[in-house]
Amino acid sequence: MRKLFFLIFITLSAFVYADNVSVVASAPDVVVSGDQFRLTYTFNNQNVRDFRAPSMKGFEVLMGPSRSQQSSTSIVNGKVSSSSTLTYTYILLADKEGTFTIPAASANVDGSNITSNSVRIKVLPPDKAGGVSGGNSRSSSSRSSSTRISKDDLFITVTANRTNVYEQEAILVTYKVYTLVNLVQLIPEAPDFNGFHNQEVPLPQQKSFSLERYNGRNYNTTVWSQYVLFPQQTGKLQIPSLTFEGIIQQRVGSDDPFEALFNGGGVQEVKKKIVTPKITINVKPLPSKPANFSGAVGKFTISASANTSQLRTNDAITIKVVISGTGNLKLIKTPEIKFPEDFETYDPKVDNKFNLTRDGLNGNKVIEYLAIPRQAGDFTIPPIEFTYFDLGSNSYKTIKTQSFPLKVEKGAGNADQIIANFTNKEDVKVLANDVRYIKTGDTTFTPKGDYFFGSVAYLLWFIIPFILFAAFVIIYRKKAIENANVAKVKTKKANKVATKRMRLAGKLLAEKKRDAFYDEVLKALWGYISDKLNIPVSQLSKDNIEEKLNDHEVSEELKNEFINTLNECEFARYAPGNPNEAMDKVYSSAINVISKMENSIKH
Repeated sequence: MRKLFFLIFITLSAFVYADNVSVVASAPDVVVSGDQFRLTYTFNNQNVRDFRAPSMKGFEVLMGPSRSQQSSTSIVNGKVSSSSTLTYTYILLADKEGTFTIPAASANVDGSNITSNSVRIKVLPPDKAGGVSGGNSRSSSSRSSSTRISKDDLFITVTANRTNVYEQEAILVTYKVYTLVNLVQLIPEAPDFNGFHNQEVPLPQQKSFSLERYNGRNYNTTVWSQYVLFPQQTGKLQIPSLTFEGIIQQRVGSDDPFEALFNGGGVQEVKKKIVTPKITINVKPLPSKPANFSGAVGKFTISASANTSQLRTNDAITIKVVISGTGNLKLIKTPEIKFPEDFETYDPKVDNKFNLTRDGLNGNKVIEYLAIPRQAGDFTIPPIEFTYFDLGSNSYKTIKTQSFPLKVEKGAGNADQIIANFTNKEDVKVLANDVRYIKTGDTTFTPKGDYFFGSVAYLLWFIIPFILFAAFVIIYRKKAIENANVAKVKTKKANKVATKRMRLAGKLLAEKKRDAFYDEVLKALWGYISDKLNIPVSQLSKDNIEEKLNDHEVSEELKNEFINTLNECEFARYAPGNPNEAMDKVYSSAINVISKMENSIKH
């Protein structure tokens, strides 16, 4: 039985291992006719049998296959891993112009047959000027020992994927380097795209050169930079020339014959300025714009969702709108939602999630609208409309979402409550202070001959201090006994401390010190509930608060209102919109909930 299990284990392991075996064929994408190059087949397993190379039509095999092996072992965090490779290498000669495909090679590895990928190679005709060699994409031909570099040896082209566009239509501008020399560094000046909103396409910092035939010569080329431009005005706009400074390494001859014989001379660096040509873009104005045009140009869709369809007054509803597509997503206006009049609205929160492409920004713009109903009833939020200019049909299109019916029930609190606006308060004015009315009412007269000495009032001046002293002693002793109970003292002083902090928060509100105001309100709320419920500050949490409030038989609505006030304060601190309006609301909510909590918790 053990032998059977062992055989099954070995068989399964062989299958899994075979699935991980691979072979990769690699060769240059572009070569020049008459050049030699390498074609390699690399296996990630050394147990290769019966390797069969494909037909290499269009190329002459100068050498191969040569076989080489490599193994490595690494230890990371105590874990040992090892790898081994086997490589078959051919040296080929490109003797014909055209594009050729070398089919897949095959081999047997641990009893399983695997195949490689095919390789597609483009063979260019020889350089008419006898310039670069295709063997090294960054190598320079030994053109001359002269330091003079002509405009045909090194230049940069600038191209636009379209030159006749509408306003706000995306344009891809590409700067491409062509060189016959050993270019080691290229320093561009900052581009000035006046009249365009521009975004640079992220490209690798390490440039990879490849061969390309241009005007009868074979150049080492690479795309240096790309920009997506959105024209912001109409007419003929110009992409100006851009100046680059190139640093080239050149070999120079030596006057010493022995130095020239053994070392081949020295190497020097030469600087050359390259100026790109200008491009003129013809920007057409958009047709007569409709009143509800969002400024969007491209191709878009819209969708929307609501977090609820039933809620209570003074509870929040969130409408989430997603605009997806390709175009000038970053520059479009936020759609407007027509909430009912009894709803209190806030500035929307916008989250951009898009990628830069040759046709503009592709992705979506997520917009969240927050509103709070103040009256109960049945309401309907109408469809959200979005109008954009469609580049496919060259016309305006209006798309819309569904409507959102809402049922609002009566909630806790007074919907008609007036909240003081501390940011727009007026100074108190005393009117008619220069003319006073004649005093009216009864006047008291004292009979002549009456004296204070010996009167009842005179005696009371001796009795009342004694009574007050006795009362003071009794109250003082009672207070001393109560102060011995620290928890009870903190509970009684909770409201007083909270009131003091809210008074300071009111001053910070009037001074519009936003961060200090929210800090003081949060201290008042957390400090009040800590003192009132005798919860140590280190153990304060919303879960502990709810548990303690349950012990004191506080209503569910009041518990939720207190937690919501904490959340609202933390949210409003970083939420977009009118900061003064948010601060006023938080201030009123905090005072209101502390007052309710003080009346509800009895000690």
